[in-house]
Amino acid sequence: MLRRPNAVLRSFFQALTIGVLGLAISLPTAHAAERKKSPSKKQQVSSAAAKQAKRTPVRVVARKAAVGVKASRVAAASARTPVRAVAAAAAVEPARLSFGELAGLHKVSDPLDLKSSVALVIDQDTHEVLLSKNDHAVLPIASLTKLMTGLLIMQARLSMDEHITITQDDVDTEKGSRSRLMVGTTLTRREMLHLALMSSENRAAHALGRTYPGGLAVFVNQMNAKARALGMMDTRFVEPTGLSSNNQSSARDLAVLVNVAHSDPILREFSTSPGYEVAVGSRTLQYNNTNRLVKSPSWDIGLQKTGYISEAGRCLVMQTQISGRKLIMVFLDSAGKFSRLGDAERVRNWVESMPALRSTVSQAQMRSAN
Repeated sequence: MLRRPNAVLRSFFQALTIGVLGLAISLPTAHAAERKKSPSKKQQVSSAAAKQAKRTPVRVVARKAAVGVKASRVAAASARTPVRAVAAAAAVEPARLSFGELAGLHKVSDPLDLKSSVALVIDQDTHEVLLSKNDHAVLPIASLTKLMTGLLIMQARLSMDEHITITQDDVDTEKGSRSRLMVGTTLTRREMLHLALMSSENRAAHALGRTYPGGLAVFVNQMNAKARALGMMDTRFVEPTGLSSNNQSSARDLAVLVNVAHSDPILREFSTSPGYEVAVGSRTLQYNNTNRLVKSPSWDIGLQKTGYISEAGRCLVMQTQISGRKLIMVFLDSAGKFSRLGDAERVRNWVESMPALRSTVSQAQMRSAN
């Protein structure tokens, strides 16, 4: 009877021992599983970054990469660029002064506060000088030269339908000016003259002189001979476009040239037409007049020509009718892109406000107003 309780106790302790051992074995496994389910902070950050990268658009990533590459390139370029090269690039080249500015002609004042250093207004019928300012000064005249070019072409009575081809000789090496008339372009002499007078096309003007009987040298000699024949003793030409600053004249001489050129109907028509089209191969080129006043209904312009190179400043000559009077206007070395047109407007307003027989305003009177 005493043996049965002992057997029961042994069975109880054996079961207890087995349970404790099983619990001891299962606890490490449970902790390991828990660690596997709960990631570390480092793993959490990596996971969040991966998700953010997945959501970020490709173009944003590319932009950031490009910024980095650009910054690297800038840094590399800066490292390679010498200091003196940077200083040279930063230097600003001063504007080139015109001959009139160098001579101090802009310091001469006038009652109309003109922006041109040289001005002359003459009654075409009576030759009365209405206004003069430095009218004897000899200055570069830029593309006003083309009026003499046109005058010689017309007086030579050459065929206006003859075809002329632009060659490399017509390309500007003096100023590097651009032209839409490519080498090889063929137009009639009439078309070349129209473009030269209306839109101041330099290659067209040069081609007209080059194809003159005897060649360019003969043409330039004829330009100077014509000037002398007209009494233009302040005038000298070295080429037919006006790109050379050695083409020079005075306002007095240019008024004579305008008066003579105005007598030719072709020169009047070509110089004042608002626009013109020419067919070049399969293309049609549209050209416009360099003087916007020809499009204004308030102006009656019979002949005109503009000109510009840095040595000459902005230039303008016109034959026009104001208040019933036929006038010749000359403006040279005007400061500012539109100031020559502004000077023309100032003169027109002044003439319109004066009595029909108002006395001449001489240069001496202008200087006395200083």
